[in-house]
Amino acid sequence: MESLWQYSTVHNSACKVIEEQTLWGQTVCRVWLPNQDAVVRVPRSALRPLNADLQPEIEAGRIAYVAAAAKVAEVLEGSTSATEGYVLLAPMESNVIPLPHQIHALSRAISGDRVRYLLADEVGLGKTIEAGLVMRELKLRGLVRRTLVVSPKGIATQWVAEMQTHFNEQFQLVLGDDIGTLQRLAPGADHRSSAWSMFDQVIVSLDSVKPMDKRRGWTAERVAEYNRSRFEDLITAGWDLVIVDEAHRLGGSTDQVARYKLGKGLAEAAPYVLLLSATPHQGKTDAFHRLMNLLDDDAFPDMDSVSRERVASYVIRTEKRKAIDADGKPLFKPRRTQMAPVAWESRHQLQQLLYEAVTDYVREGYNQALREKKRHIGFLMILMQRLVVSSTRAIRTTLERRLAALKDGEQQASLRLAELENGADGLESPDDEIAELYDMDGQELLDELLKSHVSALQSEGSHVETLLDAAVRCEQAGPDAKAEALIEWIYKLQAEENEPDLKVLIFTEFVPTQQMLKEFLEARGISVVTLNGSMAMEERGAAQDAFRKSHRVLVSTDAGGEGLNLQFAHVIINYDIPWNPMRLEQRIGRVDRIGQPKTVQAINFVFEDSVEFRVREVLEQKLSVIFDEFGIDKTGDVLDSAQAGELFEDVFASAILNPDGIETSVDHTVARIRDEIQQVRESSAIYGISEEPDVQTAERLRSHPLPHWVERMTVGYLNSHGGAASRKRSWWDLNWPDGQEHRKAVFSAREADRLTDATLLNLENSRIRGLALNLPQVAAGQPLPCVTVSGLPASISGLWGLFEIRLQAGMHQKTQLLRIPMVRRGYVSVFLSEEGKLFLPTARHIWDALQTAEAEVQATLGQDDSITAHERLQIAAEQAGQELFDALQQAHLASVNREEERGMVAFTSRRKAIERVGLPEVRQYRLARCAAEENEWRHELQSARQIVPEIRSLLMLRIIKGGAQ
Repeated sequence: MESLWQYSTVHNSACKVIEEQTLWGQTVCRVWLPNQDAVVRVPRSALRPLNADLQPEIEAGRIAYVAAAAKVAEVLEGSTSATEGYVLLAPMESNVIPLPHQIHALSRAISGDRVRYLLADEVGLGKTIEAGLVMRELKLRGLVRRTLVVSPKGIATQWVAEMQTHFNEQFQLVLGDDIGTLQRLAPGADHRSSAWSMFDQVIVSLDSVKPMDKRRGWTAERVAEYNRSRFEDLITAGWDLVIVDEAHRLGGSTDQVARYKLGKGLAEAAPYVLLLSATPHQGKTDAFHRLMNLLDDDAFPDMDSVSRERVASYVIRTEKRKAIDADGKPLFKPRRTQMAPVAWESRHQLQQLLYEAVTDYVREGYNQALREKKRHIGFLMILMQRLVVSSTRAIRTTLERRLAALKDGEQQASLRLAELENGADGLESPDDEIAELYDMDGQELLDELLKSHVSALQSEGSHVETLLDAAVRCEQAGPDAKAEALIEWIYKLQAEENEPDLKVLIFTEFVPTQQMLKEFLEARGISVVTLNGSMAMEERGAAQDAFRKSHRVLVSTDAGGEGLNLQFAHVIINYDIPWNPMRLEQRIGRVDRIGQPKTVQAINFVFEDSVEFRVREVLEQKLSVIFDEFGIDKTGDVLDSAQAGELFEDVFASAILNPDGIETSVDHTVARIRDEIQQVRESSAIYGISEEPDVQTAERLRSHPLPHWVERMTVGYLNSHGGAASRKRSWWDLNWPDGQEHRKAVFSAREADRLTDATLLNLENSRIRGLALNLPQVAAGQPLPCVTVSGLPASISGLWGLFEIRLQAGMHQKTQLLRIPMVRRGYVSVFLSEEGKLFLPTARHIWDALQTAEAEVQATLGQDDSITAHERLQIAAEQAGQELFDALQQAHLASVNREEERGMVAFTSRRKAIERVGLPEVRQYRLARCAAEENEWRHELQSARQIVPEIRSLLMLRIIKGGAQ
């Protein structure tokens, strides 16, 4: 053959002929394919000379493709440059444009090998996004495969949605009722298998997996089985990363509380841990110590070890007042909040009488609950007061259910609520369970209490019948006073905003009120969609879409609103006001979010002549003085939801019992809040810790040319490999060689957000990613194009080459357990002047120029000259690439050492978790399996220390002046 190097039309690749054999009239060649590093047999007729049919336009496309693809690959490999440092991949690999404080949080979290942090940003700053960015970065680095997210049940679906929307990450949501089903479906389902190994990415509700010590009516064996399937199997499932939302709940009141035991197990279950909480301290040093101990039990062995200096190394926290957007402007605009007192007119006399009668009933029932020390009755009475304030329908339907329960003779409280009185469940301490009830929203608490058949008050049946008759008459008399005020407010707001189709978000505590409002507004020609906690995730998404696209009003309960991002609306009406101000803040937070372009307006309805109005009026006035004194915005800055619920519900209850003592009750509550704030200021190890958002890094990421490189790589590939790319204003229509089409394709998240129905092509797309990581080699003897490159100084002429420096580890063993890349790549460009001198800065300048300028192919070198040029550039690349290979080798060995540390911690944690397993045979089986995996991991680790270097030529050009060869 005339040349060892040929082009295989079968493989669309250059190949080197090793052997040629003619047998029975057919000539077959054994060829080496450098791109696949494989030897194959092909017919001689399928080979052609490398320089055959070279078309300048196609060659120009190939040059643009390879030059851009190597830039993309360099970023994917995490290569550094003198000016940029390590390029964060997750922000560019996701569908979200992170804010400066989120980029800073990511940068800090992955700055060291120990990724165990408390993300403690204030409410509304996007801790979920930060956790998702850290997870993506660790996955892209090959350090994480299995991720577990533990969150309160109410926001578990929000986690699923946000991971999918922002990061294209699929998580399996597992709720309490799902666990038994999954256990039965697990492969080889027996006492030795775990359903948790079925999925690599799982979101689970916190209370569905916490362990228990005992439960009334359960045998020890049943308790053990419960703990095995929900707790022990979970923490021994080999997680790489554990994320816990609302993590302050893990602190518990003691280290024996079930939630803390869960936290301890989770902390030992993975090498990487992220705890998320806006209020991690809450003035409770002991609980905060237990929380920090989960991150590092050596650094925080006791409460004396909890100092601000030590804690600062484990906490990433941004305050709202410091949060800025990408342009350095304050992230949040001031909101407008106003109280809207609703007066009872003469036509509402029956409703006013009903309110007063229910208040008397509540006062009597609450006093009896105090005397008999039955807190669950007290909860029900307080709820009745909130129901009558909400709507006539809400109190009427509840009275009907209560009367039915009383007539059925079900006088005994449910098992769960009875156990609240004596802590017999073993799931939590009584105080922690009561805190759970304070943390429930109105509808959740109503459902819990009514299904529990709370025990009757003395003569309660006749009282309830009387109240029910009054409620029925009131409902028949006409609309509620607040409903009439609502329609007036909607029309008023439309006029003020000059927006006939103004979108209004209405919140209520109770589903019956929600149903009434939907009927009331639709009867008046206003389109309404509803959301509540009983709706499935798909229904919630459909309702949200309907509100955004077509419906004017969304009526939501508190549970229905959890996880919503409704920045497209800015007007919110709180039809009834939860006594817990944290819930009010959460409601307004649905629209007052990052990305809200307008000033949020919140209107709070309250009956003018009511106990609630008088309490709220005095309370808000006195709290504003305290908040100004301490420089905070709201109670949520220092109290968690359960704390706030208890404090504020106590003051409202006291006011109902003694209306004349409202001022005294409010003063007492405000004093308690002041003490809490003072305690947090003085004793909180986290107070004062606040990050400075990194505007410079954010700007570098915003202006990073990666999307342009991806675009140029893709278009260049299509133009040189039989596809087509057609520019249409600000997008592309793409046709791939295999027939796949992408219409309205864009390459940046900004363009995708701006254009309707655009297709975003980024490195999340496996095909796009493959273009960068599977670059073809230039064969010796392949004709070198002679090109001119616009923008280059006229003095530049000579040979230019682009090379991949590769480090291959673990050549002799397939690795499955290691979390480190076994192939590392770096890229080096070289330029040889006409005099044969090597100029590396000039080489880099040419590479950069090829990202924007087209290379015009004027001619090609002959085969002999091409071979000579190839050899010269190869020698130059070996010389220039030595430093890069040394850096790759150093980085790889450091990575191996980190993997050794990670693995030792992970296997130690896993053994600790397995030791918690109750059944001896299960424990021994899992310990043996763990030991076998550790042994295999150590063999793989040893193999990873064996490395092989390689250099690959990707692109070679002769740079000429003005077209002269």
